[in-house]
Amino acid sequence: MAAPAAVSFQHVVKEYESSKRVIDNVSFDVARGAFVVLLGPSGCGKTTLLKTVNRLIEPTSGTILVNGADARSLEPTTLRRGIGYVIQQIGLFPHMRVAENVAVVPSLLGWPKDRIATRVEQMLDLVHLPAGQFGERFPAALSGGQQQRVGLARALAADPDILLMDEPFGALDAIERTRLQSELASLQQQLRKTVLFVTHDVDEALRLADAIVVMRTGRIVQYGRPREILARPANAFVAELVNAGDLVRLFSLMKVREVSLVAADALEGSDADSNAPAIDQNSDLRSAFSLMLAAGAFHLNVVDESQKRLGALTLENMLTAAHAAGVGDSA
Repeated sequence: MAAPAAVSFQHVVKEYESSKRVIDNVSFDVARGAFVVLLGPSGCGKTTLLKTVNRLIEPTSGTILVNGADARSLEPTTLRRGIGYVIQQIGLFPHMRVAENVAVVPSLLGWPKDRIATRVEQMLDLVHLPAGQFGERFPAALSGGQQQRVGLARALAADPDILLMDEPFGALDAIERTRLQSELASLQQQLRKTVLFVTHDVDEALRLADAIVVMRTGRIVQYGRPREILARPANAFVAELVNAGDLVRLFSLMKVREVSLVAADALEGSDADSNAPAIDQNSDLRSAFSLMLAAGAFHLNVVDESQKRLGALTLENMLTAAHAAGVGDSA
């Protein structure tokens, strides 16, 4: 028998006294180890839905299962200690040093001091803030990006199965935001946590998600893989939201290895230049396109991990692959 979903929303409704439905009959499952993004404009209900998982908001009706158990059957504090939570405001305790902030949940769980110390060191190393250098600092002495790293380390400290993230990088500048997105993607590859992530930033969603839940006025409009949503939007709202006609965005979701390559002896004239730039087969097509433009090249030489030439990548073949992409292709 298959294991239950990490989180299952079953006909969830949230109404306020005004009878306005902020969440309107939402049902979907979040698979174990999946990175699922709740995407939509401000006021669509995505943060409210996120907070029903750890019972910071109680639904009016419907059921939320966490690892197969009804969240309402669990004592809220116990439930929350088993779920990591990262928010835009970070929420570090200003009177506590960095190491003390990371140790909060393990301490509440009664872990032995030596185990806590080891875990704090591990978590700070994981987010590239070595304990020897940063552990004794106060949050005010850190940059915004460093504070957000500490918040992530604190959320992961007790090794929760589920991580909730609400616009965690929204207050950061573009450079720091991109850097942290890359680090989070790398961490997810290592840890394979179940992540439910709220954002209104389409590029952020496409970059991080295994699957995206597109929301509008409290309802789910589409639930699918990033490429599926970009290539096959469910309706005009989704198409406009993700700018479905943006070929460069679609390129960012496709790998060079997915494109049919041209044999070197099939190229003619200037296209046959063996000195064309090389690109790894595991790179994305957006990077390939940028390299092609920067070099003024008609093609790129595709290589594997050992730098063996596999063939040539042309813009024509990239466009053919992009137009064929969509439902049923690997993401």
